[in-house]
Amino acid sequence: MSFLSFLRRPALRWLLRQRSTYRWAYRMIGILIIVALLADLLASSKPLYCQYQGHHYFPAMESGMVKLGWTSWPPEFHRNTWHDLKYERVVFPPVPYSPGDLHLQREQHLSPVGPQPVRSTRYRHWLGTDHLGRDVLSGMIHGTRSALLVGLFGTGIALFIGLWLGGIAGYYGDDRLKAGLPSWGGAVIGTTLGSFFAQQALTHPAWKDWSSILVVLMAVATLVTTIWVFVRLGRWVDRQWAFKPYNIPLDLLIMRGIEAVQSLPGMLLLLALVPLFTVPSIWNVVLIVGLIRWPGFARFVRGELLKIREMPYLEAAMLAGIPHRRILWRHAMPNALQPILVLVAFGISSGVLIEAFLSFLGLGVPADDVTWGTLLNLARKQFSSWWLAIFPGLGIFLAVTAFNLFGEAVQESLDERKPYLPPSGK
Repeated sequence: MSFLSFLRRPALRWLLRQRSTYRWAYRMIGILIIVALLADLLASSKPLYCQYQGHHYFPAMESGMVKLGWTSWPPEFHRNTWHDLKYERVVFPPVPYSPGDLHLQREQHLSPVGPQPVRSTRYRHWLGTDHLGRDVLSGMIHGTRSALLVGLFGTGIALFIGLWLGGIAGYYGDDRLKAGLPSWGGAVIGTTLGSFFAQQALTHPAWKDWSSILVVLMAVATLVTTIWVFVRLGRWVDRQWAFKPYNIPLDLLIMRGIEAVQSLPGMLLLLALVPLFTVPSIWNVVLIVGLIRWPGFARFVRGELLKIREMPYLEAAMLAGIPHRRILWRHAMPNALQPILVLVAFGISSGVLIEAFLSFLGLGVPADDVTWGTLLNLARKQFSSWWLAIFPGLGIFLAVTAFNLFGEAVQESLDERKPYLPPSGK
């Protein structure tokens, strides 16, 4: 079942119609997603459209292609003086400021309710400015993208890891996977060599100019590939010489690993992972969120698979000779996904909070990036600038509340004991 088809379930649609709080949360999530997707078109110092020296340009949409070298601009466009150029025609976004635009001469700490030295109401800073003259409304709009990026993609990474480890642990347990000594030896050797190669990949000077997240992904790929190669080699030796198979306690091994990760305080683990990334990037925060949130997903998926693995239709599939891996991913896992969506909604709100927390501490993201957390950090340095605390705090509150309420709606819609919910078949 796809995510969109799940949203069309009668029980969930009924709750969204009948409960105003759930309906508000659903609409708020939609607004946040739209703002994040259209941030460059809503707040930017670049024009949406302009006619300059007889040529037509769409700078707000073309800036990414210019960075990649797919198209080119006149030299004047690279000076970041968009408002001073002489256009034949021009259309600016509703908020004519980019989040990083500095106005150091006379626009620092402008209050949203006080007088502002701007040329017209069109250029007013509706939510004020910070100590560098950066527009707070533009920062709030682009901060929405950062918050949802971390919440959605960080939770996606955690879900991916949790589905794999939790699914394997719950379905295979300690008695469904058997292998001979060569397979055991291959797994041990592969894990040892893979860990060594991954550590070398992390510290090799050839990758010093690469993005931190790419280096980490390369190290993870090296570890997984090495383990897979040696396990496959061990299984080939098993088949060739018919070694006596032994049970592999996958559930025991994976659960001990999950417990080891969860035994560490979450905040300590979070702060320990940040220094691994030498170059700050929002994608580093995405990866960190995924790495610290996956144990909760793995435990939940394992619990669901332990209930599903004994179902009659799975036993019939095994008697039909269908391989275990196909039964797990084609038959068992789809029936466990619906309850997991509840955890996904709560995980997104947790990711938004983690991003705000790291940005508030000045960790993970580049120093010149404007996010909800960095704006809150600026408010700590200038108590009289109340707008730097009110508006980012309100944005974090609304986003977290919306995702939590939507998670509650999903959870309630899955409870078949509720007599007032319409049956799923209608």
